[in-house]
Amino acid sequence: MTGNKMGIPSNYDLDNQGLRNLNMVYWTLPTPALIERIVTRREGTLAHEGAVLVRTGTHTGRAPNDKFIVSGSKDDDKIWWGKINQPLDPQKFERIYLRMTAYFQSRDVFVQDTTAVADPQYRLPIRVVTETAWHSLFARNLFIRNQAHELPAHVPQFTIFHAPGFHAIPEDDGTNSENFVILNLDKGLVLIGGTSYAGEIKKSIFSVLNYLLPPRGVLPMHCSANLDNQTGQVALFFGLSGTGKTTLSSDPDRLLIGDDEHGWGEDGIFNFEGGCYAKVIRLEQELEPLIWDATRHFGTVLENVSMDQLSRRVDFNDPGLTENTRAAYPIGFLKGYVPSGRGTHPKHVFFLTADAFGVMPPISRLNSEQAMYYFLSGYTSKLAGTEKGLGSEPQATFSTCFAAPFLPLRPSVYAKLLGEKLALHGSQIWLINTGWTGGPYGTGRRIHLPYTRAMVSAVLKGELDDVPLRIDPNFGVAIPEHVPGVTDEILEPRQTWQDKEAYDRQVNNLITRFQVNFTQFSGEVSAAVASAGPLTR
Repeated sequence: MTGNKMGIPSNYDLDNQGLRNLNMVYWTLPTPALIERIVTRREGTLAHEGAVLVRTGTHTGRAPNDKFIVSGSKDDDKIWWGKINQPLDPQKFERIYLRMTAYFQSRDVFVQDTTAVADPQYRLPIRVVTETAWHSLFARNLFIRNQAHELPAHVPQFTIFHAPGFHAIPEDDGTNSENFVILNLDKGLVLIGGTSYAGEIKKSIFSVLNYLLPPRGVLPMHCSANLDNQTGQVALFFGLSGTGKTTLSSDPDRLLIGDDEHGWGEDGIFNFEGGCYAKVIRLEQELEPLIWDATRHFGTVLENVSMDQLSRRVDFNDPGLTENTRAAYPIGFLKGYVPSGRGTHPKHVFFLTADAFGVMPPISRLNSEQAMYYFLSGYTSKLAGTEKGLGSEPQATFSTCFAAPFLPLRPSVYAKLLGEKLALHGSQIWLINTGWTGGPYGTGRRIHLPYTRAMVSAVLKGELDDVPLRIDPNFGVAIPEHVPGVTDEILEPRQTWQDKEAYDRQVNNLITRFQVNFTQFSGEVSAAVASAGPLTR
C-alpha cells in the first residue's frame, strides 16, 4: 500500500515503482495547496506579494562531479563516457535504489505527474517523487502541466526519485560523495540524493531528452527562444548559465517560447519546459522588467534569495548565500509568451559567450564552418555559483555545444544535427560576447546590457543586413562596422584596452586555449571546420 492519498492519483500507482508503506501521498497538488504545506512544514516562507522563499543548504548549484549513468545497456557504445558521464555498475544502482525506496517508507511524499516537450509527437510523460512540498512546486512550475482529466491515466516514461535527506555511502556505492544524480536510461529512472538544489531536477530531464531525441532527428538545445509577434520569425540564444539566455530572450517587444531548453525538429522549434528558471542576483526592474514582474507572483519559488524578515521584501543584491540565486515560475507569469511553446525554424541563431578575458568582439557573424567550430568549442566563462566548487570569479571553460554537462551522446551527434538544420533552413549565426571589455575580469567591465540588447535588436530588425563587415584578425569572424545605438569603439575590442600589448598577450592566450581544446574533435570534423577557428598572430 502507498498510504493515504490527497489530490488526483494516477492509476499507475507508486507500488509499480517499488514505493510502499508510505505515509501521506500528495498527488499533483495545485499551487495553493503546495504553498500551504511549504509554510506549515517550515520548508519556506512567503515574501511580499506572494513568492515562496526557500533555502537549498550546502548545495547552491549543480554538482557535475556527482552525475552518473548506469552502464551495461545496449547503448553503452553510444554514450560519451568520461568525467561528465561517469559509469555506475548496475548492481550498485540497485543497492542505492532499494535503500532509497526504504528511505521513503513511513514518510510523506509529494508526486507531480507532469510532462516535458511541447510538441505532441515527442512528449515525454514524467513523474517527480520528492519528500518536500517546495520541490514538488518547483517541478510543477518548470514542467508542462497535465490537465486534471489526464492525470488518472498518466503513466510516466521517466520518473525522478528526489530525496535530499538521503545520502550515498561512497565507499560502498561507487559515488564520489554523499550526493548523487544517477540516470538509468534503460529503466526510465533518475535518482537524486543528498542535494536540495532544484536545478538538478530539471537538468536531469534535459539530459534524458538529449539521449532520446537525436535518434529521432531532433536536435536538443541548451538555448532560449523567442519570436516576432508580427512575422513569427524565431530567434535562438545558446549559452551556459549566466551568459544571458533568459535576459536577452525575455524581450518586451517579442514573445517568449522558452528560456532554457528546446528541440529543433522537422516542423520547427519547441520548448521542453513549461516554466523558467531565471538567475536573479542583482536583478534590476529597469533592465529586466519581465523577470522582475514574474518574481512577484504568488507561486514563484525564489531559491536562496535574501529577504527582510519584517517587511518580507526581497533583496536581489545580496549574494550572502550564493551568487546563483534563482526564480522558478511558470512561463505564463510573463506578459508575452507563446502558449503552444512552439515556433517555426529560426531565422537567427545567437551563440552567447561571457568572455572573462575581455578580448572577444561583442558581436560578429559566423559562416557555416565557423558556426560548427564555435558550437563544438562552446567557449564561455562559468559564472560564480552555478556549479559546486566555483568561487567568486568567473572561470574560462569550453562546454561543448554550450551544454556539455547534459550530453549523454558524443558531441559529433549534436553537431551533425545542427549542421544539417542550418544548411536546410539557412539560419544566420551570430556570436555575442556578453562578458568583459576594456580588460579581463577584475580590470575591465562587463559589456553594458543595453548595448547587447541593441546589437541583438539590430540583427532581428534587419538593420545589419547591409552594414559593411570587417574580418577580425584574431578570430576570423565578421564584425559589423556600425550598430545602431552602440558606440563604434566597443565593436573593436583592442580599442577598448588602454594597454594594447596586454590585449595582444591575452588574445593569444585565449586563442591557444581554443586550439588545444579543439584537438579532441580533429578526427570528427572536416578540414574546413577544423581550420575555421582563431589563429595566433
